[in-house]
Amino acid sequence: MAPAPPSHYADGGGVRYHYHDLGSGPDTIFLHGGGPGCTAWSDFGPVAPLFAADRRCLLVDIHQYGRSEKSRIEGPMWDHHAVKTVALMDALDAERADFVCNSWGGTIALNLAANYPERVRSLVVTGSMPVFYGPLAPLPEGGRRGRNARDVYYGGEGPTREKMRALITRLEWYDPDALPEETLDLRYEQSLDPGERALAAMSDSPRGQWQDLTAELGRIRAPVLFLWGMQDAFLTPDYPLMLARMVPSGNLHVMGRASHHPQEERPQAYHSVVSGFLDVQPAAVAQAGSPAAAGSR
Repeated sequence: MAPAPPSHYADGGGVRYHYHDLGSGPDTIFLHGGGPGCTAWSDFGPVAPLFAADRRCLLVDIHQYGRSEKSRIEGPMWDHHAVKTVALMDALDAERADFVCNSWGGTIALNLAANYPERVRSLVVTGSMPVFYGPLAPLPEGGRRGRNARDVYYGGEGPTREKMRALITRLEWYDPDALPEETLDLRYEQSLDPGERALAAMSDSPRGQWQDLTAELGRIRAPVLFLWGMQDAFLTPDYPLMLARMVPSGNLHVMGRASHHPQEERPQAYHSVVSGFLDVQPAAVAQAGSPAAAGSR
C-alpha cells in the first residue's frame, strides 16, 4: 500500500472530519468499515489510487474513527451519520456523489440515499448489515459478531498486534497469508488512539441507537450494487441477494476468493467491477429521462 496522501479537515454539521482528497472528476465518497482501527485509508488505500485516475475520491474517516472527532452520538445512529455526512458534502462542495462503501460505511450511505436522494448518484455497498431478517441475518439483540469481536479485542490485556492479526484474518480476509504487514500496522496503531479506546471502554451506547433500515431500503432510488465476498465471514451472499431485491434498482456481484474486505484483498478486480458499474450510471440515467426512452415504455 502506498503512503497515505495529505490530510485535510472540514466541519460537517459540528463534527470535525478528517479526509483525503485524490484525483479529479465525478465526486466519489468512500466510507470505511467499523472494525477496530479502521480508517478510510486502511480500508481503501489499496484501491483508491485506481479510482483517482478519473474521479475525485473523497476518503472520509467516519465520525468516531481515524482522525475524525471522537465525540459520542446521541439518538438514532444511521440518521446521525447521514445528516453529518450531507453537511460534510456541503463543506466539500460535493453537491451529488457516488458512494463506495464497506460494512459500517455502507449502512450509512444506504440511509443517506433514502433520506437525501438528491445527493446520491449511485452506491456500491460491501458487507453491510442494514436489516435484521433474512438468511443468516442477525437479530437486534443477538448475533452481533462484529461487536463481540471488538469487545474481545479491547478486553483482557487490551489491544495487541497479534490480536489485531487474528481479528482481521478470521473475520475480514479470505487468505490470512495475504494480509500485508503495513495494513496490520495501520489498523493496530490506529486502534491505540485514546479516543477510540475511550469509546470502546464505555458501558453504555456512545455510538448511538441501532436502527433497522427495512423501510428505508424501499425508498432508495439510486442504483445500488451490492458487491459481496463469496467467503464473507459475517453474512453469506444470500443476504445481499435479499437486499438487492429490497432496493428498487438493486444489483448483486459476488466475488470469489474474498471475504469482508474485497477492496483490499482483490483491488484490481474490485476496481474493474465497481468502475464498470459507476461509469454506466450517468448514461443510463440520462437515457431513462430522454423523450425516446419515455416513448419506448
